[in-house]
Amino acid sequence: MIPTDWSAMMLGGAAGAAVSALYFAGLAWSMGHALRARSPVALLALSAAIRIAILLAAGWAVALQAGPWAALGYAAAFVVVRIGAITAAKICDAGHAP
Repeated sequence: MIPTDWSAMMLGGAAGAAVSALYFAGLAWSMGHALRARSPVALLALSAAIRIAILLAAGWAVALQAGPWAALGYAAAFVVVRIGAITAAKICDAGHAP
């Protein structure tokens, strides 16, 4: 059986949750500003490039510093935060339904 490094996984999960929360907060900010912008495609493309670069750089740093178990925790945290962000967006959208 492969030994699991739970402390590294928790460290990666904490880092992944923090960076993912910033990622989705940036997405919400850019969507809000894109709706009022004269060139929303340029704003969204630049925002996406910056957010993706930060997310991948942080994940790479976690993997290099703490190992593969931390990288797994980082990725799992992103998925969990993504599900939470989608659920929150659906709940907010349901409150504005006509």
